[in-house]
Amino acid sequence: MSKYTDPPQAPPLFTGTKESIVADAKALCDTTRSLLDKLVAEIKPAENPKAATFDAVMHPQTEDENTSSLSARILGFYQYVSADVELRDASTEAEKIMDEFGIECGMREDVFRLVDAVYKNSGLAASQEADKGRLIDEALAQAAGLENAESARLLEKERKNYIRNGLGLPEGPQRDRFKEIKMRLSQIQIAFQKNLNEENGGIWFTEKELAGVPLDVLDNMERGKHEGQEKIRLTFKYTDLFPTLKFAKNPATRKKVFIENENKCNDNVPLFKEAILLRDEAARLLGYPDHASFRIEDKMAKTPKTVWDFLGDLKTRLAPGGVKEIKHLLELKRKYYEARKMRFDGNYYLWDHRFYDRMMVEQEYSIDENAVAEYFPLQTTVEAMFKIFEKLFGLVFVPLDDADRKRLSPTGKAEDISWHPDVTIFSVWNDESEGDGFVGYLYLDLHPRTGKYGHAANFNLQPGFLKADGTRHYPATSLVCNFSKPSKTKPSLLKHDEVVTLFHELGHGIHDLTGRTRYARFHGTSTVRDFVEAPSQMLENWCWTPSQIKQLSSHWETKEQIPDLLIEKLVATKHVNDALFNLRQLHFGLFDMTVHSPKTHEELEKLDVSELYNDLRAKIAGLKGPEAEGGSNTWGNGQATFGHLIGGYDAGYYGYLSSEVYSADMFGTVFKADPMNGKEGRRYRHTVLEKGGSQDEMLTLEQFLGRKPSSEAFYKELGLDG
Repeated sequence: MSKYTDPPQAPPLFTGTKESIVADAKALCDTTRSLLDKLVAEIKPAENPKAATFDAVMHPQTEDENTSSLSARILGFYQYVSADVELRDASTEAEKIMDEFGIECGMREDVFRLVDAVYKNSGLAASQEADKGRLIDEALAQAAGLENAESARLLEKERKNYIRNGLGLPEGPQRDRFKEIKMRLSQIQIAFQKNLNEENGGIWFTEKELAGVPLDVLDNMERGKHEGQEKIRLTFKYTDLFPTLKFAKNPATRKKVFIENENKCNDNVPLFKEAILLRDEAARLLGYPDHASFRIEDKMAKTPKTVWDFLGDLKTRLAPGGVKEIKHLLELKRKYYEARKMRFDGNYYLWDHRFYDRMMVEQEYSIDENAVAEYFPLQTTVEAMFKIFEKLFGLVFVPLDDADRKRLSPTGKAEDISWHPDVTIFSVWNDESEGDGFVGYLYLDLHPRTGKYGHAANFNLQPGFLKADGTRHYPATSLVCNFSKPSKTKPSLLKHDEVVTLFHELGHGIHDLTGRTRYARFHGTSTVRDFVEAPSQMLENWCWTPSQIKQLSSHWETKEQIPDLLIEKLVATKHVNDALFNLRQLHFGLFDMTVHSPKTHEELEKLDVSELYNDLRAKIAGLKGPEAEGGSNTWGNGQATFGHLIGGYDAGYYGYLSSEVYSADMFGTVFKADPMNGKEGRRYRHTVLEKGGSQDEMLTLEQFLGRKPSSEAFYKELGLDG
């Protein structure tokens, strides 16, 4: 491993202070503003049309964008992970400054005129006019006089972004209102996510009320006196929430937990409503019928009709399975209640589902998820995952210990290249077959803490790109997750669904690390939203392949691999209650499309968003809430806890389901016969992952599959006829 000890690029620093984070954000904006002012002052297309070339107008902007991305993403990252509330607040302020500056830039008519002149001068305008449906490829780029397809794509997208940012509107009140809306939406997004990150609510329960919850889980909860009694405080972090909903025997406890979790961030309720109203108003100002039409135009689906048809067809196919699954689970519940002489009312509630789903797997498949978890201690599972990626993609992961960190740190201090002591860092390299070169840095931040982002996600810290001198800047990427911490007696153990989650997020990380684009904006996972999940969803299949489950496993005490019989039982559960799982995803997707596709703005103003959210869930997934016990159907505000729809997946959540079509097709066509085929793994790396968003994603898929994608494998995997 000695050849993998000296990366050609130092890791980024995380030495920001509350003052420097804000000051650095302002400085980035000032640098870019000065550059744009200079370009506008020096290049006058009206006087000299030929002066507006790609090299003169676009190259300086991309150089600036590439460079600023090295610090901009980190400045905004502290708010998700820093243990210091002042740094989180400063990061939020920095993001606000950068977002508002981005809106200002996107609405500069003087710069737009330069970009538009380049577009027309280049020949790209004429080429696209002559062949409207054609995707940008190398041949089209060269015909338009541009250096490569990625540059042509950048020019096309940059020009279109100005128009989508309101520059198609006449100067005056309409354009001013559009800018006002964009600014307010940026503020809402930041406030909404901050409320979720800072959420620190909880419920005090007696030990009796938490009967059934595993002791390992209870050991990690706070204990203390509450209302004169010794109690245990349950938070809404996943590590407390999910085990309680799965194992707590008392239905009143599960009900309380479920309802309070749906109401944990009610400050976000008015923000959500305001956001959907502003989006609708902005879309109508631009001449679109609704926000969904505006958002989907640039995605793979292209039109809302395509999305509605896909979701509607899937709902029709899944509905009978959902009814059948609920009937079976309800029978389990009836038997459970009768055995305990409890009154059974014939309803299957939202707070029932995790409990009886877990019970069904235990009873009918003889699987205890906690027994399975004994074979997946976090650290050895991560190491085993790396081995899979090493074999498939030709990568090498080298952990950095304190001495390495000190040696590589630009300040000479080990702690300066990380944001928290929990974080582990790896330098990632190509193996010998891939040329031994450096790939980038990977950071793992895997346990919950106060103020930290509460879900599982991959964050790019620095993108990769080609520098002005032709050398490459390498990426840095982070996995931010919330797996349980080690207890006094055991290491952190992963349930199998957590193994899948970790592999999925690591898949995003690999996509980010292996990106090889010219421009930072197209690097890694910077693809359209209805494709971005596909590479990670495809990799989830490895967690359901017997040979790979075995490779990933190592019992935390005995070091033995998981027995074949247990693997067989585990694989048999892959599609248990699958219709209900996918109907739940459909609920999110259809809710998203409904709030972003109102017939009129007035209809949206009158909409009770919480009522719609709860009603749609009951109708689509068939799980009942307090309204079935005589309560109101505005009992919960799930949309206020749903960061995706404010954080970029608006009119795009369907992408989680539609990208499954592509992931199932890629796996079924290329990897199913031999998941560890290194030749195909490397072809996938270089054909799909490497491209990022540098070319149209449909072109990427066609190049990898050798044909247009098909939905046959997707429906077959779900047990539905294609």
